[in-house]
Amino acid sequence: MGLWPWLTGALLLLLLLVQLSRSARFYAKVSLYCALCVSGSTLAAVICLLRHGGRTVENLSIISWFVRTFKYVFGLRFDIKGRQKLEVDHPCVIISNHQSILDMMGLMEALPKRCVQIAKRELLFTGPVGLIMYLGGVFFINRQRSRTAMTVMADVGERMVRENLKVWVYPEGTRNDNGDLLPFKKGAFYLAIQAQVPIIPVVYSSFSSFYNYKTKLFTSGTIRVEVLDAIPTSGLTVADVPKLMDSCHQAMRTTFFRISKTPQENGATARPDSQPAQ
Repeated sequence: MGLWPWLTGALLLLLLLVQLSRSARFYAKVSLYCALCVSGSTLAAVICLLRHGGRTVENLSIISWFVRTFKYVFGLRFDIKGRQKLEVDHPCVIISNHQSILDMMGLMEALPKRCVQIAKRELLFTGPVGLIMYLGGVFFINRQRSRTAMTVMADVGERMVRENLKVWVYPEGTRNDNGDLLPFKKGAFYLAIQAQVPIIPVVYSSFSSFYNYKTKLFTSGTIRVEVLDAIPTSGLTVADVPKLMDSCHQAMRTTFFRISKTPQENGATARPDSQPAQ
């Protein structure tokens, strides 16, 4: 018996499982998303190398174009309010909430010109995805070694001023789908004060209405995005980091509940049973 009948049977069985099982549909879509990330990164890397010859922030326009096409595959729509606040002609630190693997699509939808990200060093070793992040100018930080991370952040501060870069940071430090914001880590705020550049908060509404790892939900939906007013850091010192961090967290949290249409629960910054998102 030839191979084609087996392949046809396996494909029909897969299609049947996808139709009958919510979990199968979820994992099929997540697998498709990962496949798009790998294939898109591979193709984008070739174009970036041919166009610019290596690592440069200019590659991000190419990378962004590829990632922005993903939303059509999954039926997602981004409604962005205040986008013009990101189109400033000076360095700044952009901070946003971090919910799931789908955040890359949201980031690329709002990404302004000459903006790079800060990411954990482990992502550098994720094959084509790590390669395209490197080519796009991402700054990689080894979070296990605080001294090394501080050195990288100091270098980022100098380069963002010297090269007129915007730097995008997820201050929660990890993905979460707990319906709230996690407490912020201090790195982004030290960076902004060290470089004396403003902070621009960007808030994405909850994904829970169309994406939920725990319930294996992955459907189409609309993500509301709101860019808040820039928060100046001129004249601030490291002693002001806690107050700056707290004011940013409160503003972003209030906005998150409003655009997600989620009631705020007892003023808590995170529910105790929350788990990191996948």
